[in-house]
Amino acid sequence: METTSWRAVFLTAFAPAAWGTTYLVTERLLPPDRPLLSATLRALPTGLVLLAVTRRLPRGDWWWRAALLGLCNIGLFFPLLFLAAYRLPGGLASTLQATSPLAVMALAAVVIGERAGTARIVAATVGMVGVALLVLRSPGHLDTLGLIGAFGSVLVSALGFVLIKKWTPPVDLLTLVSWQLVVGGLALLPVAWLVEGPPPQLDTPAVAGYLWLMVAGTGLAYWCWFTGLRAMPAGAVSLIGLVNPVVGTTLGVAIAGEVFGPLQALGVLLVLGGVLAGQPGTIAWVRRRVAVRRTAPVGVADRCV
Repeated sequence: METTSWRAVFLTAFAPAAWGTTYLVTERLLPPDRPLLSATLRALPTGLVLLAVTRRLPRGDWWWRAALLGLCNIGLFFPLLFLAAYRLPGGLASTLQATSPLAVMALAAVVIGERAGTARIVAATVGMVGVALLVLRSPGHLDTLGLIGAFGSVLVSALGFVLIKKWTPPVDLLTLVSWQLVVGGLALLPVAWLVEGPPPQLDTPAVAGYLWLMVAGTGLAYWCWFTGLRAMPAGAVSLIGLVNPVVGTTLGVAIAGEVFGPLQALGVLLVLGGVLAGQPGTIAWVRRRVAVRRTAPVGVADRCV
C-alpha cells in the first residue's frame, strides 16, 4: 500500500542528495577522465559486498528480471549518462535529465496503469524549468550522440524505476539492490577496460572518494531510492530526483566558489516547490481542504481557508 508519509519522502531524498555530491567528489578527488572506471567501482564492489552479506541469488523468473533491472538502472544508464555529459554542455545535459519525472510518469501510465494527475505533471514541469534556470547556460553545439545519450539514459532509468513498481521482489530491497549492482557492474567492467584501459594507481584522496561513492552514493542511496519506489507512486519518487542538481549547485557554491545569482535562487525555489507539490502528502492535504470547502457551510468553509 502506498503511503503519504513525509518520512518516506525524506528517506528517498537521501539518494539524489548523495548523488548530488558526485560532481564535486569526482572533480576534487577522483582520477581525471575515468568515468567508466568510476561507474564500475561504484557498482561492482558494492554489489558483491551486499551479495556476500545477503547471501541470496535470484530464482526462477527473477534471474532475467534482475538482469534487466541491473542493465536499466546501472549497466546502460551509467554509460549513456557519461556519453551525454562528455558530448553536451553540462547545463543542457542536466536539463535534459530533468525530463526524467515526465518520462517516468508516462511509462508508469502505460506499464502499471498509474495515473500521474494534473498536479504532478505541473509539478514536474515547474521542477524542470527550475533545473534549467539553475544550471543552463548557452546551449552550445548540440551533438547528436550526446542527445541520444541524454534521452537514452532518461528512458532506460525510467523503465527500470517503473519495473521496480510492477514486479514485487521475493526478497528484501537490500538483496534486490545487490543483484542490480552486480549485473550492472559486470556489464560495465569490460566496457571500462576496453575504452579506458587498466585502472591507474589510486592515491588516498581517490580511495576516500570512491569509498564515499560506493557506500553512501551507491549502496545506501539505491536502497533509499528503491524503498521510496516501493512505498510511493513512481511519479512522486521521480520528482524527488530533482533534488540532485540543487545539492550539486549548493556544494559548488559553498566549496568551489561557483556563481549563484537571482536566477539560480529562483531555480532552487521552483525545483523544491515542484518536488513538494508533487508528493502524496501535499496532494492529499489539498484534497482534504477542497473537500472541507465543498461540504462545510459557507461560514465554516471561510474559516478553513
